[in-house]
Amino acid sequence: MTSPSNAADAAKLRAAVRTRYGAIAAGRSSSCCGTASNTPATVALYESPEVADLPADIAGLSLGCGDPLALASLEPGQTVLDLGSGAGLDCFLAAQRVGPGGHVIGVDMTPEMLDRARANAQRLGLSNVEFRMGEIEHLPVADASVDVIISNCVINLSPDKPAVFREAFRVLKPGGRLSVSDVLAEHPLPESLRADLESWGACVGGALPVAEYVAALEAAGFVDIQVERQFGAEEAGLDACCGGEALPVFSGRITARKPAGIASGR
Repeated sequence: MTSPSNAADAAKLRAAVRTRYGAIAAGRSSSCCGTASNTPATVALYESPEVADLPADIAGLSLGCGDPLALASLEPGQTVLDLGSGAGLDCFLAAQRVGPGGHVIGVDMTPEMLDRARANAQRLGLSNVEFRMGEIEHLPVADASVDVIISNCVINLSPDKPAVFREAFRVLKPGGRLSVSDVLAEHPLPESLRADLESWGACVGGALPVAEYVAALEAAGFVDIQVERQFGAEEAGLDACCGGEALPVFSGRITARKPAGIASGR
């Protein structure tokens, strides 16, 4: 499976990703994973109409590749977890849907993004959202405590995707659902992309082929796995990466379920 070869490589990759997205949060850099400006293209990736009602600078800092809420079927009172919540956009959309009786948790490993997300939540007056520092391979969330997991163009950045899926399975309640947008590969990527930190940080180098992604979800225990191609590389803003070359990647929407018969978090 596409991943760094050892713990040192994984730590180096995480540090590079944290630095990259910290700079974006602080306004010192831009990203070609999604868009990072107040443009109509940012909103165009979303099917959720609520995104257009948010302040432009909040909706504009979208680093995603799709709309993970489109198939999440959120209901009032549910607990939602966002893996790699960034500046909080998807958390804020989820918070509107689950209502004051629901709860939304965003987990991110970048301090600058967490600061931005908390300030945005306060600005929007959302009391049913919280943001926690953590890595998505080691979630600071209790077993079997979450109804729905969402994520937007983040799992591809992880150096240990099987660990991400095991953790997601652990924290979901029996019958809980996963609904994520992520970058997937048309076929195994060349070593030149997989070994390049810039391409990983740009949501390209870590993209798994669909079969590998599905196999990792199945190994974690998920069932009813569905993968839907959503946007091509150019539509998702990914062709601007890596020298502008044509890339064998696309934005996909992935849904899966934890079996209802699983009594514990694991």
